[in-house]
Amino acid sequence: MPKLPCVSDAKVAKALERLGFIRQRQKGSHLVLQRGSNFCVVPMHREVDQGTLRGVLRQAGISPEEFAGNL
Repeated sequence: MPKLPCVSDAKVAKALERLGFIRQRQKGSHLVLQRGSNFCVVPMHREVDQGTLRGVLRQAGISPEEFAGNL
């Protein structure tokens, strides 16, 4: 599996929106996005940890390669 890039919360949210996710709500430092029946929660931090990003992509049902292509 390829190594994920270190990215900010805004870049993660933008890439997921390009992939068809829509912002549903935000409470505190967590943004909830939805595409169909898939939900994913993005922590709003300056830099999203690689393990956390991998979990977000797993929730979203997106491969790391597909995500990297939409950054």
